[in-house]
Amino acid sequence: MLIRRPVVTRPHEPALFARAPAHERYRVAGGGCTVVALQAGDTLDIVDGEGLQAAELAAFDAAHGTPLPGALGLQASPHARFIADLLSSATPDAARTRQALARRGCNASAPHAAAQLWAHDTPPGHTRRLVAQQALVVVVAAPAREGSVDTQHAPTDLRLTIARANPALVSAPPLPDPLADPLADFTIHPGTARAYTVRAGEYIQVLDVAGRQCSDFVAFERASLERGVTLDLDPTVTRTLNGNAYPLPGLYAKFFDRNMQPMLEVVRDTVGRHDTFALACTARYYESQGYFGHANCSDNMSAALAPYGVQARPGWPAINFFFNTSIGAQQQIAVDEPWSRPGDYVLLRALTDLVCVSTSCPDDIDPANGWQPTDIQIRTYADKERISVSMATRSTPDADPVLTRESGFHPRTSALTRRFAEYRGWWLASAYDNHGATDEYHACRERVAMIDLSALRKFEVLGPDAEALLQHCLTRDVRKLAVGQVVYSAMCYPHGGMLDDGTLLRLGPDAFRWICGEDYAGVWLREQAAALGMKVWVKSASEHIHNVAVQGPASRDLLREIVWSPPTQPALAELGWFRLLTGRLGAHDGPPLMVTRTGYTGELGYELWCHPRDACAVWDRVWQAGQRYGIAPLGLEALDMLRIEAGLVFAGHEFSDETDPFEAGIGFTVPLKSKADDFIGREALLERHAHPRHALVGLEIDGNELVHHGDCVHVGRAQVGVVTSATRSPLLGRTIALCRVDARYREPGTLVQIGKLDGQQKRIDARVGAPVFYDPQKTRVRA
Repeated sequence: MLIRRPVVTRPHEPALFARAPAHERYRVAGGGCTVVALQAGDTLDIVDGEGLQAAELAAFDAAHGTPLPGALGLQASPHARFIADLLSSATPDAARTRQALARRGCNASAPHAAAQLWAHDTPPGHTRRLVAQQALVVVVAAPAREGSVDTQHAPTDLRLTIARANPALVSAPPLPDPLADPLADFTIHPGTARAYTVRAGEYIQVLDVAGRQCSDFVAFERASLERGVTLDLDPTVTRTLNGNAYPLPGLYAKFFDRNMQPMLEVVRDTVGRHDTFALACTARYYESQGYFGHANCSDNMSAALAPYGVQARPGWPAINFFFNTSIGAQQQIAVDEPWSRPGDYVLLRALTDLVCVSTSCPDDIDPANGWQPTDIQIRTYADKERISVSMATRSTPDADPVLTRESGFHPRTSALTRRFAEYRGWWLASAYDNHGATDEYHACRERVAMIDLSALRKFEVLGPDAEALLQHCLTRDVRKLAVGQVVYSAMCYPHGGMLDDGTLLRLGPDAFRWICGEDYAGVWLREQAAALGMKVWVKSASEHIHNVAVQGPASRDLLREIVWSPPTQPALAELGWFRLLTGRLGAHDGPPLMVTRTGYTGELGYELWCHPRDACAVWDRVWQAGQRYGIAPLGLEALDMLRIEAGLVFAGHEFSDETDPFEAGIGFTVPLKSKADDFIGREALLERHAHPRHALVGLEIDGNELVHHGDCVHVGRAQVGVVTSATRSPLLGRTIALCRVDARYREPGTLVQIGKLDGQQKRIDARVGAPVFYDPQKTRVRA
């Protein structure tokens, strides 16, 4: 008889402290620095993941705060000036670093303490390992070099990993530095709750210390409590005023009381997955599972609120921070482990004086706290602080969160509108005051419009194997790309599904720039280069190249007045479709620019690429010159109308990693017959092309009913497709849609129906057509 061995659960859970308490990870942003603490025997690895990024380090005695690089086996270098210059500057990063050092008792004005770990000549993945001989406070920097849009000197991140020599001393990961000087800073241990007060305008930070730990939160209007009236957050009012019929994962922008007065607003969220207004855990819940007398958040809240005269409740409707619930098709709530990782937080701002209560949930009988309840940290900050509104993105599951950024054009766009949307980690205008999406759309189709698209990801691909890497990783034949030329391509996984799409610029024989929508594209390129042993660098440049698109019939006439190009480059008026030039704004001594004849509107248009420090000058000059042409700003809402009319695809709508380029309607990017070299996904794409399952088509819809992304498409009772994008076309005067449909129904003229309600009770007739509704021959964009 075969005796079975025990089955052990070993999921992959990157960056979770509970799974690897002896290891810590930190990010050093390109052009910035990070402060970490080491104990005797700890090992510090500094990794240059992308290569060609210098590194500096300053070390201080943890006990006395004096410079001590020798305790890491280093010597101070006269060439290591970046940390000293940064600490003496007036930037927000410098202020935060000085505060972090001061909190640890270190002298931030000791520039002679810095050592150069390496210069700007490292291969990707270069690592230096240091071992602390005693307790130290360490500053690691990724120095920035002066650069511009036409060079490849953008500073990039370093990665720090710490292996603790004595992990028994570390019961939890170190708390991240406060966002500002805290008014209050306290820990809530599992199975406890604490009440506290905040004034209008002050901030509340709820921080998950070790990751995967829930925290329930309730707030009361303080003035009402003093009158003996309990006025707390109201679930129904909050849901209704935010336009939600049922509590779903996520947070509302604002939370209201039953009198419809705002109490709180969300300023930051680094997680993105919460449950709003389910009950905090109750004694009854644990009793129903057979755990009598189990600590619970509702009773803990009642006890903490008793001194404020709040009557106890057996169950408190609460904001359940970090709680991961889902609602199934049968309206049943399911619970899984939280998404939060060590140091993740939510930042709220009080809109009136409040009494608040927070908990650290004791639930250890299901996955709600990752089976291991841990601490919650609460910090409050004064109303004088100015903390940016942000969410967080991660390029990989174990990457540090990056907060939502503002582009170099934001000072100009924010003066024209307050309507911004978070798009892939950046704030971009969705529509502009005194214009609106329809007016902006017509400006682009009839005159000229300008849109900030700095959220596009930019990667410099450099080195003797750059062409070979891109030929291997992109579907296009990169070898045919001339210097100064641009090509649109897909990037696929081995199974043929799309990782991303983007444009590739050839800046030189061994210098390319890949512009796409996905941060992971850079990671993917570096992984493929490492697997093949290639001599190539893939450098992130998104933070240092920002861009606006100038689109519309008058765009050429406008830009020819303000773009100067040297004799070695084409003049703006002569620039061909999918070509580029490097020039200057205004004259030969103006800010450097790169101009590509590309766009995402289906109109004649260009994109201007510049360093963030020159962004406002570029915007102002284009805006000023554009007045005689009737220029308008363009937001994301209008851009969506324009690109759907032109049949241009969008990630997450027309394609995903389950969709190949043929199904996404961009099969022209896959030259299976003419591209002689192998590339990732080729074998799968050959098979998919020979046996297509789906196709992208256009739908001309009867009537004026609106349809939406995700609506089902039917022939009879059977679903045969799904709407990927839809809009009401101002030019055509009707609703149009892009649709991924079963290949058997792709023929033009095929009659289908779009299902609403449950897909059966209401149907909207539609006719299949080409997935390009506006200028299918591209005569305008090629003009």
